[in-house]
Amino acid sequence: MSIYRENIMDNYKEPRNFGKLDSYNIEYSDQNPLCGDKVHIYLKVEGGKLKDIRYESEGCAISIATASILSEAIKGKNIEDIKNLERNDILDMIGIKLTPMRVKCAMLSLVAIKKGLNKNEA
Repeated sequence: MSIYRENIMDNYKEPRNFGKLDSYNIEYSDQNPLCGDKVHIYLKVEGGKLKDIRYESEGCAISIATASILSEAIKGKNIEDIKNLERNDILDMIGIKLTPMRVKCAMLSLVAIKKGLNKNEA
């Protein structure tokens, strides 16, 4: 098994930042209607930075593992940098080739985070 596949399985079996955040100022839920993956994100944003993130999710290994990997990667980052993340950034983070259907699974958490951040600005 490649190191990337091992990383996916580790983050799926023991997801980081999983659960509800006690103190948050943004929350957002989204789902992938094609496969049924669901994610609910909780964000604590202060001074233009993501101070903390937690999430609750149901779905496939790719969806859950990517939420875990992404949550670790963006914690403490500038909000504008997070908003600028794209599909290729996520694919680079997880390090494995995905079918188009699985790319949607991998993108779910980033899409939810961006929608939550944008909703908060409205």
